[in-house]
Amino acid sequence: MPEPQRPYDDDQAMAPTGAGGGMDLAMSEGETLEKTPGGPLGTGPAEKPRSLWSDAWRDLRRNPVFIVSGLIIVFLVVISIWPSLIASQNPLSCDLAKAQQGSQPGHPFGFNGQGCDVYTRTVYGARTSVTVGVCASLGVALLGSALGGLAGYFGGASDAVLSRITDVFFGIPVVLGGLVLLSVVTSTTVWPVIGFMVLLGWPQISRIARGSVITAKQNDYVQAARALGASHSRLLLRHISPNAVAPVIVVATIALGTYISLEATLSYLGVGLKPPTVSWGIDISSASPYIRNAPHMLLWPAGALAVTVLAFIMLGDAVRDALDPKLR
Repeated sequence: MPEPQRPYDDDQAMAPTGAGGGMDLAMSEGETLEKTPGGPLGTGPAEKPRSLWSDAWRDLRRNPVFIVSGLIIVFLVVISIWPSLIASQNPLSCDLAKAQQGSQPGHPFGFNGQGCDVYTRTVYGARTSVTVGVCASLGVALLGSALGGLAGYFGGASDAVLSRITDVFFGIPVVLGGLVLLSVVTSTTVWPVIGFMVLLGWPQISRIARGSVITAKQNDYVQAARALGASHSRLLLRHISPNAVAPVIVVATIALGTYISLEATLSYLGVGLKPPTVSWGIDISSASPYIRNAPHMLLWPAGALAVTVLAFIMLGDAVRDALDPKLR
């Protein structure tokens, strides 16, 4: 008769080895599964999903347009804060005996009509332009986002009133409004110009923020949070704003270059910044009558203005491409 089989016990998990010893198959199998990359099914540990911002930063680092424009903007910011790093002279120090003269040793850009060093004034003009552009963009973004976001979230009468007010501001020509409003200002600081840009610039951001909030508040996670009793402030700050702010950032970044060119335009027309403030628009305005006899007076501040505006527009385009899921 065949020998009856014994019930399975732990001894059967021992297999003979070539050295006469035993090896625990169960333990070996367990260790093998633990050491196998990705677990027993080879699927790997669940990777943490990347957010929109991490994907956008990864794309921006690989975008040469972002790198080039970012380097230009960093350089402009540095010389705006510390212009003496590359310009040791005083931009208001002038010598009429050297008026309209060309390049000389120590004065690579020549002199303007008042005998001031064009290179020094071009370097110091970056501080004014960057200050106006950044402050105006921040003010427009904050005011427009707040008004448009609240109107889009609550809707009803507040949304209708804001929409009509926005239509009124859209009907005001920017340059004409600047000629009317800034012509009565006697201050030589940049704040009246910044305030004017914020006053006429917020409707565009407001309309974009309103549309983004209306789209975001219809998502399922917002409806679930509302069903769980989340307050209005929590819904706006924790759930809606992080998912609706991307279009606002894109438009504000592109508009920054527009505000810099607008400041130069208003200063050129004589209603923006006023002397003794150093501004590219002022220098372009004073040099335009002498473009035939001394073109260097116009080309250097105009070239610096063009490069600055182009850098911010390129940066805005790169940010838009990175934050737009449809372009992936």
